[in-house]
Amino acid sequence: MTSSRALAIVAAFAAVSVLTTGSPGLAQSQSVEPRAVIELFTSQGCSSCPPADKLLSELRSDPSYVTLSLSIDYWDYLGWKDTLALPTHAARQKAYSQVRGDREVYTPQVVVNGVAQALGSDRAEIERAVAQSQAKAAAMRVPVHMAVSEDHVAVSVADPDVELASPGPTTPIGEVWLCPLSQSVSVAVARGENRGRTITYTNVVRRWIRLGTWNGKPETFTVPVDAIRGAGIDAVAVLLQSGTAVRPGGMLGASFASLR
Repeated sequence: MTSSRALAIVAAFAAVSVLTTGSPGLAQSQSVEPRAVIELFTSQGCSSCPPADKLLSELRSDPSYVTLSLSIDYWDYLGWKDTLALPTHAARQKAYSQVRGDREVYTPQVVVNGVAQALGSDRAEIERAVAQSQAKAAAMRVPVHMAVSEDHVAVSVADPDVELASPGPTTPIGEVWLCPLSQSVSVAVARGENRGRTITYTNVVRRWIRLGTWNGKPETFTVPVDAIRGAGIDAVAVLLQSGTAVRPGGMLGASFASLR
């Protein structure tokens, strides 16, 4: 399913204040360094999407992937308002297409490591996109870790293991984003193309929290758990991404952790 409608880029993501202090003795994020961030742009109003939603749930079991489900709202006019959609997701998908230059915006679409796109229901195509994205010298080469306690989440960004080119002496290399997630959400769709179906979505992004910019040096951020939690939120992902929200670039690092 494709859309020719123009989607305004929403640059103002929700932000929270963060502290720059470390905290010892916390439960750690995944021990495997991820090799790819897989973002699935999906919709409850898209009849082609359920196979992609199912595939994402299977890919989630691979610890080298950070998988994210980003529900969009531009198919709401077909008769069913997506209950998980955020306008920022459609804006992010449009921004990716503009940076790539192909202007391809459709569902189900996967964006891998911020630079390669694939049909979200095609495992082989996604794996090719992972390989393509890893050809980029800096792709996922910056260690990012999380430590979760009952009252806060500490995020640490380490020295990269490759030399990164700075876009300018006063321009940050990238941004650090924290995404509160719902690891599993089942939705009974009453109208539209998926009428009568119950679809389960995995690692659903519920908010975007900008922790700050990154200039290539070690950095630590601490976020209160109270600023993250909400209905159904039981995990968090952190993305270190080059560029900006308006012009997103390649993924430099990522991490995933369950909340206690």
